[in-house]
Amino acid sequence: MAEIVVVGSLNLDTTAHVGRLPRPGETVLGTGHTSDTGGKGANQAVAAARLGRSVAMVGRIGRDDVGARIARFLDAEGVDASHVTVDEATPTGMAFITVDGSGENMIVVSPGANAELSIRHLEECADVIAGASVLLLQLEVPLEVVHHAAVLCSGTVILNPAPAADLPMSLLDAVDIIVPNRTELAALSGSGPIGSTEEIAAQLDLLPVEVGIVTLGEDGALVRAAGETTIVPAPVVEAVDATAAGDAFCAGLADAIAGGAEPVAAARWGVRVGAMAATRRGAQASLPTRAEVEALV
Repeated sequence: MAEIVVVGSLNLDTTAHVGRLPRPGETVLGTGHTSDTGGKGANQAVAAARLGRSVAMVGRIGRDDVGARIARFLDAEGVDASHVTVDEATPTGMAFITVDGSGENMIVVSPGANAELSIRHLEECADVIAGASVLLLQLEVPLEVVHHAAVLCSGTVILNPAPAADLPMSLLDAVDIIVPNRTELAALSGSGPIGSTEEIAAQLDLLPVEVGIVTLGEDGALVRAAGETTIVPAPVVEAVDATAAGDAFCAGLADAIAGGAEPVAAARWGVRVGAMAATRRGAQASLPTRAEVEALV
């Protein structure tokens, strides 16, 4: 049985590198482009596997070359992809990413077969989801699927609420740890832009989730648990592409929780994994091994 189960998206990422991100209506010239397997779900699954955990992926791809490429890659990385089903009518999902010179990015996702993942598919592997030590969820598959998976799992349920959305309380009630960034937290709480530590803590306290961890980019993460707030600083690195940094953080968090760590210690490991991923280009190509993270000062 897999220690970590990821229910989520599988995409092909096309990334264009630019000097600066374009404004609305503006065209900028790129300095190069790459193609890489991705999707928030698959990114988190591969990242957790590279950290040494046994990982199973639940998702949906199309019957096309892109889907076959993703399946081969998961297998090569040691991720159990036997619960990734194939849609005969809908192509595999795609993500279109623009990254500037400082590593900041803009992303457009076309869900494709990810949108066809259903509760029926989850029921076919319900025992795998129920038996996971940690279940990792995101929002690039249908919301009812995310909700059903959370209810099925008897282990620790971690929700990365990305892309940003207003979520029903019934879903949040089934989540143990929620991991938004500032923008996603604002969407959850229905507030305006959130900046200060006090504002972040106050918004997290509005959610019916035991532990809230807000990723802060180069500033690390904020952990809110048992009424206490802890800032976890990130290592100083030369960031070149933050595309998969958040996914790497979530995988590092799940890895540590599966190993018995408390939330603050788990977040400390997560920020190191995320920081390491930001030092390399691409999505899954940037995800580090355990040895690489341990070597990061």
